[in-house]
Amino acid sequence: MCSIFGIFGLQPGDDLQALRRQALDLSQRQRHRGPDWSGVYVDDGAILVHERLAIVDPAGGSQPLLSEDGRLALAVNGEIYNHVELKRELQQPYAFQTASDCEVINALYLEDQPASFLERINGIFAFALWDRGQRRTIIARDPIGVVPLYWGHDREGRLRVASEMKSLVDECADVAQFPPGHWYDSATGELTKYYQRPWRDYAAVEGVDVSPDELRVAFEAAVHRQLMTDVPYGVLLSGGLDSSLVAAVAARYARHRIEDGDRSEAWWPRLHSFAIGLKGSPDLAAAQVAAEALGTVHHGFEYTFEEGLDALPEVIRHIETYDVTTIRASTPMFLLARRIKAMGVKMVLSGEGSDEVFGGYLYFHKAPNAREFHEELIRKLDALNNFDCLRANKSMMAWGVEPRVPFLDREFLDVAMRMDASHKMVRKGQAGPQRMEKGVLRHAFDGYLPEQILWRQKEQFSDGVGYGWIDGLKAHAEAQVSDRELAAADKRFPVNPPQTKEAYFYRSLFERFYPTPAAAETVPGGKSIACSSPAAIAWDASFAKMADPSGRAVAGVHEQAVASL
Repeated sequence: MCSIFGIFGLQPGDDLQALRRQALDLSQRQRHRGPDWSGVYVDDGAILVHERLAIVDPAGGSQPLLSEDGRLALAVNGEIYNHVELKRELQQPYAFQTASDCEVINALYLEDQPASFLERINGIFAFALWDRGQRRTIIARDPIGVVPLYWGHDREGRLRVASEMKSLVDECADVAQFPPGHWYDSATGELTKYYQRPWRDYAAVEGVDVSPDELRVAFEAAVHRQLMTDVPYGVLLSGGLDSSLVAAVAARYARHRIEDGDRSEAWWPRLHSFAIGLKGSPDLAAAQVAAEALGTVHHGFEYTFEEGLDALPEVIRHIETYDVTTIRASTPMFLLARRIKAMGVKMVLSGEGSDEVFGGYLYFHKAPNAREFHEELIRKLDALNNFDCLRANKSMMAWGVEPRVPFLDREFLDVAMRMDASHKMVRKGQAGPQRMEKGVLRHAFDGYLPEQILWRQKEQFSDGVGYGWIDGLKAHAEAQVSDRELAAADKRFPVNPPQTKEAYFYRSLFERFYPTPAAAETVPGGKSIACSSPAAIAWDASFAKMADPSGRAVAGVHEQAVASL
């Protein structure tokens, strides 16, 4: 994973050398994402800059990726997990210039339409492709938005794209997120959605069951293909169900090299796992239990509240949001990424997405029926690019560590999401798999983990690192923001005015780095309870009176939280 920066729509008379220098300077703001190498391409119609984090083909995969004849120039941030299969399926020969997994996009473009070949790619990506022959620009982003991408227009009307907003905000008054699952064609000026799945409609999944074996096999395949790497990697292990399952499956494949079909010994055969928390945090204790059972080389790190507080401005600058839940969870993740980087690890697998696929957030206990449960899953998946995917990607990539998320693997989603949501719902008073959230997933992996980990109740990451973290942040914000300031919040912040002093405090830090209205509008608003969408607040009358996104906001559900308060 890397960063991309592009300027398109150049006209005769544009000062190419000045724009080249500016492009390099603005791209440098993203260099934390790709500290290994920088590449630049300049044409009379386009400028592309790439900051590389070398994961696959470290010696020869530098970008932008050019076709042999120089017609195509491609800058990609991401990983194409099925690139070997896609190369085999090519209908016409293509002279590959590197061993990069991403170069297959050039080959696909030459023989297929974007709307078609994008549907064939299983990966996480954001790319900009310049076709010099046709004077055409193609921009696209992965289906869920695991990889960030922003775009906007400068004062001369030129289109600009970048992996992070910080490279655009000073030049583009209309900076915005490029939507996940879409592609843009400069030839038509159209932005088109390519990712459409039948399972988005509840009618298509109603009555459908997926066996535990099918679910397990699909997830194992997802983890296996995402172990594609030529550099040291590890797993994030909080001790919760999701990260522990990722680690358990990865541990089964870690001793063999994925790139040659598991025929040779892996270059780094010992699987390393990483956790962080305040002293005495639930996650640190549970992660140690999981690591001992799985046999990983485990690294549990403690941080202090003061260290987290000191990091907040830098965290907000990197993650480019003022969302309360995201900032709470991003800060310890940001601190952990720095430790991981120091150990020479460049890629980690993580458990994001499971709660959105299986209804793991504790407020899902209140869902009135399967249809509403399913519709909330879709809303949560659609919002991942603004929340958990944004957090995981930007807080880890702040230190040049690439996160991968097997639960959001395209093929796995097609298995897990075609299941009737009735099988994912908690059935109170029963002793079977559905006695707890994500019971269908826990049942599918029976025997993979110790029982206390397999059936550990949901902890949001910001809760699991230690309840003192959230409580301390609230207390700090209370001391920093006056009642008068909060009462006038809508005057200072007309876009999504903060509703709490903690939200006001974060918004003030965000404004230091991103003061424009367009930047503020890249962050979604709306009330949330325990990470719900605004629509789900109607599920329980008590939700309307709450404003805390922590899992403890539904304390009647959260047994462990209640016990520890």
